[in-house]
Amino acid sequence: MRLLKLLPLILLFGAAADAQSPTYGVGRTPTDAEILAWDIAISPTGEELPVGSGTADEGSELYLEKGCAGCHGTTGAGGLAPRLVKRDVGVLEDPWQYGRILPIRSPYATSVWDFINRGMPLGAEGTLTPDEVYSITAYLFFLNDVIDDDLMVLDEKTLPAIQMPNRDNWAQVPDWFPGQPRLQGYPY
Repeated sequence: MRLLKLLPLILLFGAAADAQSPTYGVGRTPTDAEILAWDIAISPTGEELPVGSGTADEGSELYLEKGCAGCHGTTGAGGLAPRLVKRDVGVLEDPWQYGRILPIRSPYATSVWDFINRGMPLGAEGTLTPDEVYSITAYLFFLNDVIDDDLMVLDEKTLPAIQMPNRDNWAQVPDWFPGQPRLQGYPY
C-alpha cells in the first residue's frame, strides 16, 4: 500500500531524471576560423600582434577622423571619456596621481594596443585595421612622451620593446595552479 503511494512520485521524478541529457542540443561547435576571429588577446610579449605599422603623425589624423576626439577631447585631455594625456609635461614621479590614463598606467605597450583594438571606437568596436591601431597607439605614446619621435614606426616588433613609464609599479601576479587556495589561511 505504501509503495502504491510512492509509485507516482517515483515515476514522476524518474521520468524527469531520464529526460535529462548531458547536452542541451542548442547551437553548434564553433569552427576553427570562428575561434581564431574571437581569439584576439595580446600578451605582453606581443607574439600575437598582427602585421602592420603606424606612426604618431598618422595617428594624429586618425584620432580626429575616427572620432576619438568626440569623447576624449581634441587634445586627449578629456571630455565625456577619461583623459588620455597627463596633466603636465615632465618626469612622471607618481604615475597613480593621474588617475585613469591608460597610456601612462599600463605596464605594457601591448596592453594599450590590445585595448584600442578591442574596445575603440565606442559603438564601433573592432572596426579599426591593425595599421590604424598602431598609428593611434603611437599618437597616444607621443602625446605622453613614451616615444619622442612622431615619425617612429610602431609595428609588431617595435611595440613590445617599448618600456612603459609605469612598468615597475605593478605587482607581479603570483603563480597559481588548480587546487591552490586563493588566500592562505582564509576560512573559506
